[in-house]
Amino acid sequence: MSEDDIDLRALDDEELVEQMYDDLYDGLKEEIEEGVNILLERGWAPYDILTRALVEGMRIVGVDFRDGILFVPEVLRSANAMKAGMTILRPLLAETGAPKVGKMVIGTVKGDIHDIGKNLVSMMMEGAGFEVIDIGINNPVENYLEAIEEHKPDILGMSALLTTTMPYMKVVIDALIEKGIRDDYVVLVGGAPLNEEFSQAIGADAYCRDAAVAVETAKDFVARRHNVRAMA
Repeated sequence: MSEDDIDLRALDDEELVEQMYDDLYDGLKEEIEEGVNILLERGWAPYDILTRALVEGMRIVGVDFRDGILFVPEVLRSANAMKAGMTILRPLLAETGAPKVGKMVIGTVKGDIHDIGKNLVSMMMEGAGFEVIDIGINNPVENYLEAIEEHKPDILGMSALLTTTMPYMKVVIDALIEKGIRDDYVVLVGGAPLNEEFSQAIGADAYCRDAAVAVETAKDFVARRHNVRAMA
C-alpha cells in the first residue's frame, strides 16, 4: 500500500501519531498538516500535538541524524514538514499560553553569510519545543545584544563557517562579560571549523558539532538551570 493510499482519518489517534512520525521522517509536509488538523478536530490540545506528535517525531529524526543514518538534506525536509505543522499550531499555542522548553536567540556572526547549519539548528530547536529567534547572518555584536535585551532568552547560539569569522564569537562573549550579563545566558557555538578547545578558549558554555547535539545540549543546560532556580 503506497503512502497515497493511507487514509489518515481512518486511523485511530495512536496509529495517526505513529504515521505522523513516519511522515515527518519522510519530510511529507501536506500529510503533517493534515495530521495536525485531524488531531485538532478530535479535540487534542495544541500542546499535546506539538509534544507527542511533532517533537517526538523530530526527536527520532535527530537521533538518526546524529548517528549518520540521515543527512542534512533529509533533515531539512523533515524540519520543513515540522514547520508546516507548527504554522498551524503556533497561534493556538500562543492563545493557550502553552509552556515552552526554553528560548533561544541564534545568528551567524559578523563577516559570515553561511546559514545552512544555523537554519538547521533553528528548525531542530523549534522541533524540540524551544522558541527560537533567528537574527540571520552577518551579525555585529550590537545585534546580539539588542536581541538578548528584547527577547530575554535562556540560550544564545552563534554560528561561523569561516576560520576568519570564528574569533568574532569571543567579541560577543566579551561584550556580555563587560555588561555583567554573561552568566545570565547559556552560550552555545557551532560551525565546521570550530572544536571543543576553541569553545573553551573563548568562554562559551559548549561547542555543538551538529544540530542534533545542539538540541540535546540546550535541553541539558535549560533543565539544569531550572533545577538550580527551583532549589534557590
